[in-house]
Amino acid sequence: EIIQQRSQGGHFEQRCHPHTSNPLLPAAVTGTQVQGQVGGSVLLVAECAPGFQVREAIWRSLWPSEELLATFFRGSLETLYHSRFLGRAQLHSNLSLELQPLEFGDSGNFSVLLVDTGGRAQTQILQLKVYDAVPRPVVQVFIAVPGDDQPPNTCQVFLSCSAPNISDITYSWRQEGTIDFSIESQGLFADGQVLRVSLGPGDKRVAYSCIVSNPVSWESATVTPWESCHQEAGRASYKDVLLVVVPVSLLLLLAGLLSAWYWGPCSGKKKNVCADRVAPETENPLV
Repeated sequence: EIIQQRSQGGHFEQRCHPHTSNPLLPAAVTGTQVQGQVGGSVLLVAECAPGFQVREAIWRSLWPSEELLATFFRGSLETLYHSRFLGRAQLHSNLSLELQPLEFGDSGNFSVLLVDTGGRAQTQILQLKVYDAVPRPVVQVFIAVPGDDQPPNTCQVFLSCSAPNISDITYSWRQEGTIDFSIESQGLFADGQVLRVSLGPGDKRVAYSCIVSNPVSWESATVTPWESCHQEAGRASYKDVLLVVVPVSLLLLLAGLLSAWYWGPCSGKKKNVCADRVAPETENPLV
């Protein structure tokens, strides 16, 4: 229902969404944050003081370039402006602007200029942040190499959680089947992506879930790590992964630096010098 009436001067008036927390709004309201999800919709609410009879309203996108999105003028709501939101913007009767379907590049600042029948102007700036939907995470189980101080019949496990191709997410863990879902922070590493737990024979059916979330969505994955403690074939440990990946990376980097230093001068007039270098190595090959 459109709340609209004609004033004594013959102007059409529109009532925007009343701002109840502060009846005396300043001339410019900034910092309002709105969150949305890719593919979904978001409502940018135009707020004004009670009794503020809107005669004109102008919605703009301020980033990456300023674009006109929607207007209310002389009783008419208009959204057919050539912008990246053409066909995706709807101006409601309370002058709030709805955008759908949202795209990741829609994040940015938006402004609405409201003018009342007395000529007073009020600008409101809203910050829109669009997030991708969180995908289902992948949990990998690594078995720690037993140490001398490890109790018998126990298994030290590292659970590594990752969500591919996404940023701005938070990792958390919970133990299934317990009232207290909290996990002690001493067992968390890499900003919560890795969880270390100690398992015994009584933990054969204990399951752990990794929850990945952002402000608009969440997903989880659950594993039973005890099943990996006694897998002989293809067994890999977290320490083994570190002991292999890190040294190999360092060796490749060192080899690249040595190659660049050794072969760098071997060009143009220095070919004879390089040939002299290669000859002794040919006679004494490395084994």
